[in-house]
Amino acid sequence: MARGDGGKFIFLDDANRLLFLKWLSDVCESHGWKVHAWVLMGNHFHLLLETPEANLASGMKLLLGAFAQAWNRKHQRRGHVFQGRYKAIPVSGELASDGAQFRVVADYIHLNPARAKLAGGPHGPLIDYPWSSLKHYSRNRSPDWLVRDRVLAAFELAKNGRGRRAYVKYLEERASNHRGTLSPEAMSALRRGWYLGDESFRDRLLAIADTQGLKTRKRTSLTPEILRSHGITEAKKIIQKSFEELELTLDDKQESLRKGDYRKVAIATLLKSKTEVTNQWITQQLKMGHENSVNRLIRKGKDDSETKKLVRRLNKMFKRVD
Repeated sequence: MARGDGGKFIFLDDANRLLFLKWLSDVCESHGWKVHAWVLMGNHFHLLLETPEANLASGMKLLLGAFAQAWNRKHQRRGHVFQGRYKAIPVSGELASDGAQFRVVADYIHLNPARAKLAGGPHGPLIDYPWSSLKHYSRNRSPDWLVRDRVLAAFELAKNGRGRRAYVKYLEERASNHRGTLSPEAMSALRRGWYLGDESFRDRLLAIADTQGLKTRKRTSLTPEILRSHGITEAKKIIQKSFEELELTLDDKQESLRKGDYRKVAIATLLKSKTEVTNQWITQQLKMGHENSVNRLIRKGKDDSETKKLVRRLNKMFKRVD
């Protein structure tokens, strides 16, 4: 999804909306994208999007860039049209185990107009909202780039007219009786994390991040949530291997070593340089007292010969392991 810069409206009229859909169609054709659900609201849009060729970044750059240039020309404006970078949350598409995740996202997108009180219930049929993929679920034909079967399969509905009508009826009832709201559990899942799926799906995402050179791309395309999650995985490995190298036990870190011990400081230094874990996480794992002490102890360790020597030793050890 992406939002207008400063919350301003980006879809001012139908011409703007048709222009966006035209560019979306072009990018789907050039990049092989499959769209499962979409909605255009006044100041933002949502896409449930599949990228078989792993080209989300280049496609979104083309889509948003081309639309923004045309928008500025039409409205004789300059500057940003969209508010920063688009937001992308990976969603598990394995319906056998994670179909609920796919259903939640499709519901969230298609019920947007109901939550905004633009359609549904007392505001008229949800399907009458013209700028959503829902209208195509009620028709025999749809744009080539809109793939309806995956959403229907997630709801265990037939991939025919009967199944599509049942899906639309379900959403109309949700819009009428629940005003388009999702359950607290569904909203919590949407808001809390950087992915939607089970733990095995998360682990696969982290493995992909590793193969793409995550450590050299910390400040680019990867989200802070991915970095933090990846950081915890890596940080646990660093702590375990460091204690093995130093012939220490977990009891040592918890009980025997003082919070400012040079060995703890050296390991904390590695954690800060190699991962994105927080000071709070480090203090909890290494029993280093208050989280505000971590940076002070690391700065102090840079002037301590014993700490610096140990940091070099551990760094060499990890290079051998890598």
